[in-house]
Amino acid sequence: MAKLYFKYGAMGSSKTAQALITRYNYEENDLRVWLVKPSADSRDGEAVIRSRIGLEGVAQILSPEADVLEIFRTEQQGKCDVIIVDECQFLTEEQIDQLRAIVDEHNVPVMCFGLRTDFQCRLFAGSRRLMEVADTIQEIKTICDCGAKATVNARIDSEGHIVTQGEQLFLGGNDSYIAMCHKCWVRGIREHKVIRLHGQRN
Repeated sequence: MAKLYFKYGAMGSSKTAQALITRYNYEENDLRVWLVKPSADSRDGEAVIRSRIGLEGVAQILSPEADVLEIFRTEQQGKCDVIIVDECQFLTEEQIDQLRAIVDEHNVPVMCFGLRTDFQCRLFAGSRRLMEVADTIQEIKTICDCGAKATVNARIDSEGHIVTQGEQLFLGGNDSYIAMCHKCWVRGIREHKVIRLHGQRN
């Protein structure tokens, strides 16, 4: 029986790499993959999914208005054996419910990869709905610079300070975000520490 999977992790936990490796593994076994991502993720080009270690693939784009269930029925039904979604946190709650319906009504597994929370430690809408309706929830772990498990996606400004206010959607990679444990995040805010992003290190 097919399941809806939510695999989440902080920034830098290789979520996209795992999504692309999963696609490769399915295709190596002659299974057909429908690779999708929300239109909000435009960092690497409109239809490109690219991991930090250099893996990449071409995905179908889902706008916030897209009906995923209808697209599946008209374009993908009978043509894919699994659906893999990258950056699933940017999907709407309705789109998560549509993916749930694909699993339930068509017995096609759906694997969603993304962030759980934003830079303020608040759930994204898509992630919240996945936490509510996914069959399997798995954390992809990474570590803070102190060695503890990282759970916070800290947004860093141009002066190296942790950002605590602003819009939820702000695209960036190693130039804007760093994964931290909650203790280091709180200390960094309280002490107004300058945080060195990984890409800035010698």
